[in-house]
Amino acid sequence: MTEKEEVDEILKAFYEVYNTLGYGFLERVYQNALYFELINRGFTCEAQKKIEVCYKGRVVGEYYADIVVDQNIILELKAAESLCPEHEYQLINYLRATDIEVGYVLNFGKHAMFKRKIFTNE
Repeated sequence: MTEKEEVDEILKAFYEVYNTLGYGFLERVYQNALYFELINRGFTCEAQKKIEVCYKGRVVGEYYADIVVDQNIILELKAAESLCPEHEYQLINYLRATDIEVGYVLNFGKHAMFKRKIFTNE
């Protein structure tokens, strides 16, 4: 599957979950549903994947990515009224802390929306 086909399928799964469940659930409900939808579509997924944050060679913290797809895309899920810059910065920091360069913020708010973020890890 090409990267474009992979992303198209991920976004189809996102809209399938949104259209089925609708608005108003907690993020965890959407995360579980999207995880199973992606698995059913043949993706390898890790939910709540622990990622360590390093500073000058030392681990200074950790965070948990909502879903990592095929070890190359981070999905950060929200159930907010709308996306705000802080959500995007959070994803960029997650990308910065890993070798993963592509991520999506998926919002299950009143209106389904997503933002793509890229961080080159060179």
